[in-house]
Amino acid sequence: MSHETPTNDGQRFDRLPETPADREVEGRASRQEVVEWWDQRFGIPPETFEGYSFWEKGKGKIWILRGDLGSPIRIEALGMAFLRTRQEHWKPTTNAVQRFGRRASKNVVELTREQARTFARGETQELDWDGDWGYLVATHELAGEAEPLGVGLFVHGELQSPVPKGRQRDL
Repeated sequence: MSHETPTNDGQRFDRLPETPADREVEGRASRQEVVEWWDQRFGIPPETFEGYSFWEKGKGKIWILRGDLGSPIRIEALGMAFLRTRQEHWKPTTNAVQRFGRRASKNVVELTREQARTFARGETQELDWDGDWGYLVATHELAGEAEPLGVGLFVHGELQSPVPKGRQRDL
């Protein structure tokens, strides 16, 4: 009989445990922690994520799937990359912020047209922001609505744009 502690397998997706008390793999985030983080950081209501399941593949790479599947599962991709955990500061993905950022009510910075262009090019820019340091939902008004452009990192008076190189645009 083996008494091995379950470990993370970077070649398969494992469903996140519901709560920290259900955790079997050391360091793995729980569904509860992920949903609470989005609520605390961005004010996105927990019910936004009802009907979604959360998965880890690799160390701290969290994916989101509308619906559910049996766990574990060995496939290349599942749903959408959503969040990076297992580091000092959790980082949402650009896709996650573009998909769920409309529901954010805090740590949202609305960029002017020129600031939005700078952000889309993936460039760092000075920003007069009196809110929290850390990851922000960067938005720009389109057709009268604040549209999420992606996730920005605000530190030391600057907004860094971690827009992936392949998605950077010169608008």
